Amino acid sequence: MDTLQEYKNKSKDYKAFAFFPLLVFLGLFLGGGILFTIRGIEKPFGQIPLLASIVIAIIVAFIMNKTLTFEDKFNVFCKTAANEGVMMMVLIFMLAGSFSSVSRAMGGVESVVNLGLSIIPSRLIIPGVFLVACFISVSTGTMVGTVVTVIPIAVGIIEASSVNPAVAMAAVLSGSMFGDNMSVISDTTIAATRGVGAEMKDKFRQNVLIALPAVLVASVLFATFGKTGEMPVETLEFNFIKVLPYLGVLIASIMGANVVLVLISGILASGIIGMLVSNMSFIDFMQSIQQGLDNMAGIAVLSILVRGLIGLIEIYGGIDWLLNSLTNRINSKRGAEFSMAILVSAITFSVLDNTVAIITSAPLVKKIGDEYGVIPARMASLLDIFSCVTMSLVPHSGTIAMLSLAGGISPLDIGRYSFYQIFLGIFTIITIVLGVYPGSKEKAELEKN
Repeated sequence: MDTLQEYKNKSKDYKAFAFFPLLVFLGLFLGGGILFTIRGIEKPFGQIPLLASIVIAIIVAFIMNKTLTFEDKFNVFCKTAANEGVMMMVLIFMLAGSFSSVSRAMGGVESVVNLGLSIIPSRLIIPGVFLVACFISVSTGTMVGTVVTVIPIAVGIIEASSVNPAVAMAAVLSGSMFGDNMSVISDTTIAATRGVGAEMKDKFRQNVLIALPAVLVASVLFATFGKTGEMPVETLEFNFIKVLPYLGVLIASIMGANVVLVLISGILASGIIGMLVSNMSFIDFMQSIQQGLDNMAGIAVLSILVRGLIGLIEIYGGIDWLLNSLTNRINSKRGAEFSMAILVSAITFSVLDNTVAIITSAPLVKKIGDEYGVIPARMASLLDIFSCVTMSLVPHSGTIAMLSLAGGISPLDIGRYSFYQIFLGIFTIITIVLGVYPGSKEKAELEKN
């Protein structure tokens, strides 16, 4: 069986046109959603289903290349769709759905929300969710793991109050992305520092000066836009025993336990507590697991299909074209830094995997940075920041789809209130424009001494 590189050598180089299937997908789903929104149709982003849109895009990708046989294209699609990272994400999505469903059935979500509202003023509950997600994500280094841990709490808050669902889901997403960018054990941080030869501590110093102001601004904005309204007294009743599965998941996540084992333990703990202190039967427990799996099935399939489509786009020459076209007009240090930001953002948007995007672009970023005197820590910081910002804002990723489904809102609504990502990107762009950080080779040498 041919390798992916051999398939790539056999394929016609479509350059920019390789992205046409992805544009078809975005045009159908996002374009249709926007059109139906303008027309005032209820649930506009559900009129043209997400999975149906990606299937049409895949059909277009299979048709457009005549230099490869159908079997060749099918092999490429299956190899990339079955990527280890994708399969792990699918498993996490499915287990997260089951944990959420079982814990809800035994009354855990209501108890967690009411406990939180008993401790934190209702006007601060959304920034509280954001900061809790920040803490979990920086402790665990995983965006997806944090999302699946915190999302049931956000859903409970939405149901118990008048808070805007988009603001609540954006708070989860924003906090989850914080650690993906700042944690020293995050795969994106490790890939960025190793890819350009930077020291982890130096890269952290670069990031923290930008991230902390963004956290402060986001917290204020979440408090402003995340008003929950008056909460009736009766909603503050809770059973602490039912909170234990969430505490267990939270503590285990912070301690760095495997997210799959954490979720399995959470499912079992919720089921046992439900059968002991609630009216949940074993049949109810099993049906709740199935309900959670059903809820996440569409998102799991979407993740697989999108990754397979990206594999075809890469074989058709799209990623190589992107790499080359974004780096051939650089003539200054500022231009070099902007090219790094645009490059990793474009690849992240294309492949929907910020770690893969960093690994792919790091060699070229290193070459550009060395030529224009950008210190390695700055290169790593730009790679990590813009890949994470893009990954947490693209409306067609599995994580955004999960948040959108849980909140009953469109992906674009979540993006509007993703204050941390927005201001992290804005503040970073300001540093590029103003040249805040030293970038000459001479200054880099002085820093080493």
